[in-house]
Amino acid sequence: MAVKIRLQRHGSKKRPFYFIVVADARAPRDGKFIQKIGTYNPLTHPATVLIDRQKALEWLNNGAQPTDTVRKILSTKGVLYLKHLLRGVTLGLFDQAAAMTKFEAWHQEQESKARQRQEEAMRARRSQRRTGPISRPQPAAAPASESNPE
Repeated sequence: MAVKIRLQRHGSKKRPFYFIVVADARAPRDGKFIQKIGTYNPLTHPATVLIDRQKALEWLNNGAQPTDTVRKILSTKGVLYLKHLLRGVTLGLFDQAAAMTKFEAWHQEQESKARQRQEEAMRARRSQRRTGPISRPQPAAAPASESNPE
């Protein structure tokens, strides 16, 4: 049985909200699933992702294949990097403590970058509220035709 980690769409029309689920590859997109491991809201700026890192890692180690979008989400949340580090531990390249130290340093750096992006978005929103909506230049009025068809 092929198992996929994919998005399951919820929310109303033009207001998507997704569950990150583990499902059989043959099951329909919004149908039966094995386990829910997180949520993804693309409407917030930046997008809100809540994921159970341990469950995702467990399913990846068991052979579940993420879709392209979920792979990108797992990558930004550090699940794929953690899997990579734990693979190094099993090969004997370094110990568990060194792997977790590397992961924590990476995670702190990513969190600071995310906080910075969120602050920039808030500043941009505030400045846009102060200045008002973006005004677009009006097209020049076309000169009226002076010839009469009489």
